[in-house]
Amino acid sequence: MIYALVRWLLMSLSLLIVSYVVPGFFVRGIGAALIGALVFGFLNATLGLVLKVLTFPFTILTLGLFWFVINAIILEITSAIVPGFFIRSFFSALVGAILLMLVNMLLKALIGEAERANKNV
Repeated sequence: MIYALVRWLLMSLSLLIVSYVVPGFFVRGIGAALIGALVFGFLNATLGLVLKVLTFPFTILTLGLFWFVINAIILEITSAIVPGFFIRSFFSALVGAILLMLVNMLLKALIGEAERANKNV
């Protein structure tokens, strides 16, 4: 349960960071980021899984790069559902999906390093 809460908060923080970096990618406040992360996670776990299975051959041909397109589509759907979460163009969604993955990886690595440091004390 704690792990899921930490992942949700990290995704919310990632959305806020990406909204400051990517033009056309807007998250209006912490509340929109929290709801956006929740909706994005749900859509990614359901619709994203279906899309990844259906487009698996194309994903193999593009060496996995098509997953960014799928995540961009899911970000666009999330922006249509969540008030205060707005993406101006598909290009902004695509760049946002790439940066979202990178920022999320960085934050998870930082949290992992902090947890390992606490265990060694």
